[in-house]
Amino acid sequence: MPGQANSGPTQSGPAKPGSKRPNLRMPNITMPPALLRFFRKARRWLGRARKAAPGWLTSYVSPLGWCVLALGVASLAAFPALGWHELLVIAVIALVMEAAGLVMSLGNTSFKATLGLSESRITVGESVDVDVEVANPGKVPTVSATGELPLGEARKTFRIPALAPGKSKRQQVRFRAATRAVLPVGPLSIRKGDPFGLIRHEQSLSETIDVYIHPRTVRLSTLSSGLARDLEGGPTEQVVDDDLDFYGLREYRPGDDMRNVHWLSSAKTGTLMIRQYDATKRTDTSLTLACNPAAYPGEREFETAVSVAASIGAQCLVDDRPLVCRASTRESRATHPTRFLDWCSGITPDADEDPNLASATLEGSPNASFYFFVTGSLADFEALRRVAATMPGESVCVIFQVDPSQDVSIRRYDGFTLASVDQLENLPLVMEALR
Repeated sequence: MPGQANSGPTQSGPAKPGSKRPNLRMPNITMPPALLRFFRKARRWLGRARKAAPGWLTSYVSPLGWCVLALGVASLAAFPALGWHELLVIAVIALVMEAAGLVMSLGNTSFKATLGLSESRITVGESVDVDVEVANPGKVPTVSATGELPLGEARKTFRIPALAPGKSKRQQVRFRAATRAVLPVGPLSIRKGDPFGLIRHEQSLSETIDVYIHPRTVRLSTLSSGLARDLEGGPTEQVVDDDLDFYGLREYRPGDDMRNVHWLSSAKTGTLMIRQYDATKRTDTSLTLACNPAAYPGEREFETAVSVAASIGAQCLVDDRPLVCRASTRESRATHPTRFLDWCSGITPDADEDPNLASATLEGSPNASFYFFVTGSLADFEALRRVAATMPGESVCVIFQVDPSQDVSIRRYDGFTLASVDQLENLPLVMEALR
């Protein structure tokens, strides 16, 4: 009726300025804590699965497996349209092989492995034993798997049986070092899957251990010459009348320098006594090995040259003589023979080596007393002469040329000596003749 207040609901419309909207809130929904933890774990698991999916697709299923799977799916999809029963047979075979590979890859393979070496440093021709211990540290038995141990470029494969919890299996692998190298052993990998390589489950269980295969060496008599009366030199067995390291006294002989008279001893004995000294000579050695394959007719001659250089360098370090060795761009300033031989194990031919051996040699050791160069039978003589001509005049320069077709010989030229070595066993004879 007119004038009567309308107590019913009003029509909805735009809110007037200053008017308040009703406060509409969603009711609070409480989730049980156990369910909330489940959803959080599921979300984290899905996140990890999304990140690991690309790696799983490439590591668990081989490229061959993906090809077979694609062939099976394509054949199955094309069969209804074409009606070829051959496509159905291909699809069934491909899918069955995939399913069989998946089943064969299942099982607990949570192994733990350790590697041990009988020797970490050997010489060419010797053997080394690798101890492989595979254990099951878990509480669930493992299934049998295939172990694969890389030995450089070769691979040793063996069977790992099923292991009960807490049990282990030890396997020993022996190999013979046929060539000089720094040989990486490991890591041990476990493979589980089908024999066709469609489905594979691989995991690495150990780290890589390096085995240093040293070149063959022989014991030598090092050269006794050097820069005399040097403050940094070492004493020799030679007794002289004038040097830095005092040796003893002797009686005066006619012609002796009176400046060497020891007056206090002369006054006590009543006879002129002359000082004597132990000759000191600095014998810093620079050793350069030519690594260009053009200097050698074959790998065997190059290995002989490496053995010649290794023998000379190791003997210098045994005699406590400072050594700087260079092979192409690699340089060694080792102070222990074992470390030096480790370095020699990694020497490789380098076709891009600087043909001017003298520049790199003088850059690394400009003040050596000995300069040794080792090269092959194809090295140019005039190039060797130019290398020797750039060495310091007060130093000794010896070039060892490995040539199995020539007899051992030593030829002396102006400023250097050329020694021809046919095999490593004759190097001691050459060093004795050079003394």
